[in-house]
Amino acid sequence: MTAAVAFLFPGQGSQAVGMGADLCAQFPLAREVFAEADDVLHIPLSRLCFEGPLEELTLTAHTQPALLTVSWAMTRVLGEHLHVHPAWAAGHSLGEFSALLAAGAFGFADALRAVRARGEAMQAAVPPGVGAMAAVLGLAVATVETICHEAAEDQVVSPANFNGAGQVVIAGHRPAVERASTLARARGAKRVVPLPVSAPFHCALMAPAAEHLREVLHPLAIGALHCPVISNVEARANRDPRRVKELLIRQVTAPVRWQESVEELARLGCTVAIEVGPGRVLSGLVRRITPNIRCTAAEDFDGVRAMVGAA
Repeated sequence: MTAAVAFLFPGQGSQAVGMGADLCAQFPLAREVFAEADDVLHIPLSRLCFEGPLEELTLTAHTQPALLTVSWAMTRVLGEHLHVHPAWAAGHSLGEFSALLAAGAFGFADALRAVRARGEAMQAAVPPGVGAMAAVLGLAVATVETICHEAAEDQVVSPANFNGAGQVVIAGHRPAVERASTLARARGAKRVVPLPVSAPFHCALMAPAAEHLREVLHPLAIGALHCPVISNVEARANRDPRRVKELLIRQVTAPVRWQESVEELARLGCTVAIEVGPGRVLSGLVRRITPNIRCTAAEDFDGVRAMVGAA
C-alpha cells in the first residue's frame, strides 16, 4: 500500500464492556490473542472485556492489560487480514505501550506483565480519595499552567494531558485540583469536568509508580523498532530501542503531549491515521487538532479498508 499510515492507540478511559467481542467473533487470530492474555495473566481477561462487570474492568490493574490486548488483537488483524502496517505509531498514556508493541519493541507477554505492574503501581501510589483529575476546556495552555501554579500552595496540581482543541487535563491532590478548577471557571473556562479516575495520573504524585516501573522494565529486552514511535514525553519520533525504557518511566509523572504528537505526525508527512483500540476518542482529537490527517477507528473494518484503498 502507498499511504503513509499512523496507528494511534488509546489509553485508560476508552475501555467499555464488550470491547473486542465482535473482533473475536470474526477473526480466529483475535481469539488467539485474548487466549494468550488469559494464560499470561492467569485471570479471565477475555471475560472481563466481553462481559464485565464494568467496576472490575475499570480497576487500573485490569484496564491497562485489557486495553493493550484489544489494541494488539486489532493490530494483528489489520496487518494479516487488511495488510495495513504503520509507518508511525503513537499512543495516549498507556497507549504508548501498545504503540511500542506494534513497533516490535516488546513481545506481547512482556508487554502484558509490564502494563499490569504499571497499573498496580499507579493505583498504589496514591491512597483512594487523595488525588483527583479534571478536564479544563476553553483556556490556553499557559493560562492553565499559571492557574495550577497559583492553586498548588503546598500541594501538587499540574497539567497531565495536553489533549489539544482547548482541552487540558490537570491532576494532583484533590483539594489543589478543586482550587485550580475554581480558578479556571473564574478565568473563563468553558467547562471544568471532574474525571472519574482512580488515581491522579501523570503528575509528581506518581513518582513511586515510576520507580517501580523502572524495576519492572529493567530486565526486559527491547527489540529493534520497525517504525518510529512518537513518545508522550517529547512528542518526537523515536526509533532508538535504547531510549524506550527511560521515555516510558518519565511518562508516568510527565504530561501527555498529545496535541504536539499529532502535529509531529503531520509534520513527518502522515496523511492517514487509524485509531487501533476501543472507542473513537483519539479520532475526535485528531480531527480538531489538524485537517491534514484523516483518521478513522479500527472498529469499522469496512471503513478502514475503504479509506486506505482511497489513500
